[in-house]
Amino acid sequence: MKQTIVIPTYNEAENVRPMVEALLTLELADPDILIVDDESPDGTGRIADRLAEEYGGRVHVLHRTGQRGLGRAYIDGFQWALEHDAEAVVQMDCDFSHAPRDVPRLLAPLSEYDVVIGSRYVEGGEVDEDWKLGRELLSWWANLYARLILGCAIRDITAGFKAWRKETLEGMDLSAIRSQGYIFQVEMAYVASRLGYRTLEVPIYFEDRQIGESKMTMPVKIEAALGVWKIWWRHRHLRPSDRHTA
Repeated sequence: MKQTIVIPTYNEAENVRPMVEALLTLELADPDILIVDDESPDGTGRIADRLAEEYGGRVHVLHRTGQRGLGRAYIDGFQWALEHDAEAVVQMDCDFSHAPRDVPRLLAPLSEYDVVIGSRYVEGGEVDEDWKLGRELLSWWANLYARLILGCAIRDITAGFKAWRKETLEGMDLSAIRSQGYIFQVEMAYVASRLGYRTLEVPIYFEDRQIGESKMTMPVKIEAALGVWKIWWRHRHLRPSDRHTA
């Protein structure tokens, strides 16, 4: 199964090389690693280019200079992967909150499931023990809030660590996914659920970033809270029969 790992970056100069090198040590079937960089002013894109030169044919870079944002970066990355014949696509952060060692655990069940989610909120899942109580409660509440509004059974609906079958991404009609910030994760999960795709959540340990600054600012949190209602309105009528066909 040809695999592509999509990693969006913005100001991850200190993380991008360790992340790529960690992924290349995994026992996977020669995956493509795609760095999708949004003109990072700290030089992340230049470091990614050097990695592509060092690991020719295994590491690739997509430089985005137009409309930017997390959601659009992932959509562009998914489309690149599909155009390059990926049969499975992994999405993950570059800051090591998603452990590279868990990538094979997400890919393995794709023979039976359409999307596999690295989940903090199923049995066995954990968050960093250094998280303050307020942050842990906020994350838990954000998941519950989105699940209640959307009527979705996925426990970690805000998760950003996922493995997708090619057919799932093609059937979701990526052009209909409009969210830009972290609420993009909720929209993708909700659309997959509405379309009836088989979903599995596997427990992960979610570690807090060790280097760099979080992009989860208060305006981003407010945007996400309001965005849940927009997602519900936009996709509430979807049924499995609405799966996109090329």
